[in-house]
Amino acid sequence: MLQRNCAGGVVFSGEKLLLLRNDKNEWVLPKGLVPAGALSYQVAKDRVAAEAGVSPVEIVCPAGETRDEFYSTTRKCPVCNHIVWYAMRAFGEDSAFNAALGFTGGGFFPLDRALDLITYSQDKALAAAAWEKLRAAEAGEKK
Repeated sequence: MLQRNCAGGVVFSGEKLLLLRNDKNEWVLPKGLVPAGALSYQVAKDRVAAEAGVSPVEIVCPAGETRDEFYSTTRKCPVCNHIVWYAMRAFGEDSAFNAALGFTGGGFFPLDRALDLITYSQDKALAAAAWEKLRAAEAGEKK
């Protein structure tokens, strides 16, 4: 099995969550591979900028980790992506999905709507947990 390290962002603007629609019509969060020697948090910020056109963003706290396992028809082998996620704040709701990277839509959605749209259950749980962690982290900063 091919093991890959990835990083991604769970990006909020106010009480809205950033989502992208890929070419399979799945609603997903921005993420990408972490090249050897790269820092996962920087890759996460870079993927948010490249895939969704959202920059700058501020990382508030770690959001969690997920694993995706699938069979790659192009590589002809099973793949396991280990994804480290960061809860982030955007400084507005401007976004521009990157069609050249295979995205067909996206933007910031009210949290309840976003949780309904997200395709994968582990991403739904991750987004809900990230929201709670972000709120707790921000409340701690204000004390």
